[in-house]
Amino acid sequence: MTPDRHRLDVLASGGGAAIFSCSLGIASLALPLLAIDAGYGPTALGVLTASSAVSQLAIRLVMSAMLRKLPDRIFVALSGACLAVSCGLGALSSGVVALLAAQLLQGVARGFFWTGTQTHAVRMSAPAVKALAQLNVLGGVGLLVGPALAGALAEHSAQLALAVGAVLGVLTVLIALLLVPLPPFAPKAEDHRRGALWRQPGVASACWAGATAGAWRGLLGSYVPLALERADQSATTIGVLVSVATGASLAGSGLVGRVRGRGVGWSLALGILSTGIGTGVVGLLAANLPAVAVALAVSGLGAGVLQTVGPAVATEAVSPDQRGEAVAATGTFRAAALFLAPFAVSGLVAVAPVALALGLAGALMSAPVVLTRTS
Repeated sequence: MTPDRHRLDVLASGGGAAIFSCSLGIASLALPLLAIDAGYGPTALGVLTASSAVSQLAIRLVMSAMLRKLPDRIFVALSGACLAVSCGLGALSSGVVALLAAQLLQGVARGFFWTGTQTHAVRMSAPAVKALAQLNVLGGVGLLVGPALAGALAEHSAQLALAVGAVLGVLTVLIALLLVPLPPFAPKAEDHRRGALWRQPGVASACWAGATAGAWRGLLGSYVPLALERADQSATTIGVLVSVATGASLAGSGLVGRVRGRGVGWSLALGILSTGIGTGVVGLLAANLPAVAVALAVSGLGAGVLQTVGPAVATEAVSPDQRGEAVAATGTFRAAALFLAPFAVSGLVAVAPVALALGLAGALMSAPVVLTRTS
């Protein structure tokens, strides 16, 4: 492969991550706004949003097998197509069937894109940490820009915002065609069938680290804002604090890209602890604005580290033909925790204060540190 071809692949990977994430950020805000404008209540809105997490989890469960049938760049292209159709359905109709289909397709798009693009990146570049850091930083930029753009466009109409999201989805498809066409992974060797990949050393710690990052994201969009609201923080302040956490995760992904050797293991351990502890103390510190801002920043830094280091550790712990399966495994744990963490905390808050529920959740999120190896 020529240096120019490799450079084009890197640019396409990064550009695709930014554009897809921008489209996703638009959809993540515009679809709920459309549902609210159409008169759907909180329960219906919750079911619609949860359906996206369910479809993402379902698709991640079969991604490792699919990567042995089709090239990874096909899944990047399919992700853009699914997201374009998702946004297009919302732009055309606010009916319950259209919105449900839009959310289901959004979840499929998430699973296809991040598994496909991360797998492609680690196959094209070494070390894996650097390649994944670049993807996550650019994807994070897109996720920051998308909601802001959606909010501005939604001043006219949510349908307009979704139409722009659909165009960006189509653009993701076109960019995916610029990626180097790597072959599918080889069929599983017989000795790979003896045990679940996620139980293997290295992969296990990476998967549970992914669960910690997924739980953080799930709680940041649910019970963290609730804890802040109950501490009498204003809506504007809550929005700023959530943005602080999101921005810190972007910084964490960027900083860890320079880590090498034994530092990767230490980064994984510190990322798990900072994410769990930072999240766990939010309820206790919610009334103290500077303190809770620091806690959310610490949790975000840790989560950003985990989103980058986790898949890298998993792929470097397996043979080259298992890298797609390793990326899919870490993504599955993250998607499962993203879906399950808010439900677990919802059960806790039925019998305990929100601060205590978040504290227990933070302790559980920190537990995977015992699986890490820093030597």
